[in-house]
Amino acid sequence: MNVKDISIAGFSYELPAERIAYYPLAERDGSKLLIYSAGAINEDIYRNIAGYLPQGSLMVFNNTKVVEARILFQKPTGGQIEIFCLEPSSDAGGMAAALARTGTVQWKCLIGGASKWKRGVVLQKKVGDGVLEARYLEKSGDAFLIGFSWTPAESSFAEVLHRMGNIPLPPYIHRQAEASDSQRYQTVYAQYDGSVAAPTAGLHFTETIFRSLDARGIRRDFVTLHVGAGTFLPVKTATLGEHPMHVEFIEVSREFILRLRDTLGSGKPVIAVGTTSARTLESLYWLGAGGDGLVVRQWDPYQPESRGIDAVEALSGLLLRMEEKGLSRLVTTTQLLIMPGYRWRIVNGLVTNFHQPESTLLLLVASLIGDDWRRVYAYAMEHDFRFLSYGDGCLLLPAGTQE
Repeated sequence: MNVKDISIAGFSYELPAERIAYYPLAERDGSKLLIYSAGAINEDIYRNIAGYLPQGSLMVFNNTKVVEARILFQKPTGGQIEIFCLEPSSDAGGMAAALARTGTVQWKCLIGGASKWKRGVVLQKKVGDGVLEARYLEKSGDAFLIGFSWTPAESSFAEVLHRMGNIPLPPYIHRQAEASDSQRYQTVYAQYDGSVAAPTAGLHFTETIFRSLDARGIRRDFVTLHVGAGTFLPVKTATLGEHPMHVEFIEVSREFILRLRDTLGSGKPVIAVGTTSARTLESLYWLGAGGDGLVVRQWDPYQPESRGIDAVEALSGLLLRMEEKGLSRLVTTTQLLIMPGYRWRIVNGLVTNFHQPESTLLLLVASLIGDDWRRVYAYAMEHDFRFLSYGDGCLLLPAGTQE
């Protein structure tokens, strides 16, 4: 079957509301961990994950940091408008540049109460001596282009969001963000501002776990993928060929790519912590093997002419092109859609949470372990695992990863 003809209806399951975790557990590493290893299933807690990982593995984490992307404005007439910043405008120079902008910037946003906001009306929010203004510029599909300006003008937009905005909890967590969410909806290793959603598989990791990984000789490294709100979008089309995959910003250092190439060359397993890390790692393969452009498009891996070179060769090619362009860091975008039929090139195993039915995240899981995703999810449902962002998770090790 052509991958574009795959029906999304085949990736659904019943998710009762009471199985969704609306709050995290008191201890990050106390969450339950389902271990799927070469088809066998058992369970433990995250604190003990090191004992289930192959020695010499490289674990790759996403060190993006969630920004306070939800901003509530009060209209002069008293009504409330909520602006959810999705991504910077195309001329903003990328995520890092847009967040570093001072004085003014334009962003693509979702608007709550958009029908109440007429063109020409400037929304204003004051916090302390700071003032943030929002101007509705134009509509773009389901989103809006919003022009922001602020004082003090020397503040960066990231600083403005920190003062004026709120942590953007996922839409299925039906409550307002609380003070504790600013810390708990963030990984302990978050470093670079840019996400509007947390890389949730990483929420379970603590310094205690890191020490246990070190003791077992399991290495860890970091990439950056700024998670967009599109990660929550269900597939609304009947077949996957009609679904437009969202675009996300990635940033990876030359030194990381060198270390990754050495790991693959030595035959050691690469374990992605989260679907975002997995997509970033696999995107590196296609950036090296997929042609001249340093971007990854949705259907690149599924074209008949897709090259069959191995991962070490692809990464070597990517490093050469970076050297030719004088790049010490790779900053680009990926639209990679990983679904059944995808051939994994770099990632051998995955740590991830339990995902929404009919989501691209569930498709990624199914591409890694095949139809066994149903057994994994059925086990989790039958054994009282908590689902979605603040819930429990699993370690997925397909056959061949255990050596």
